[in-house]
Amino acid sequence: MKTALQEFIDNVIPMHIIELDMIKQEIKKALEKEKEQIIISFIHNRYVNAGGYPTRRDEAEQYYNQTYNN
Repeated sequence: MKTALQEFIDNVIPMHIIELDMIKQEIKKALEKEKEQIIISFIHNRYVNAGGYPTRRDEAEQYYNQTYNN
């Protein structure tokens, strides 16, 4: 699985004609994927550390928003 930034690089570097709108679209896609990766990692980490007790997705999203949307 590639990180959001790796995917962004793979999608943007091959473009011979670079248009700002295309780059903005790729950045938005990369940010959404990055957010999802962070949320999934948070849920997994909490699950492992809590001995199998599941974390709700809304808790993970709250963590993301508090940490990365200051």
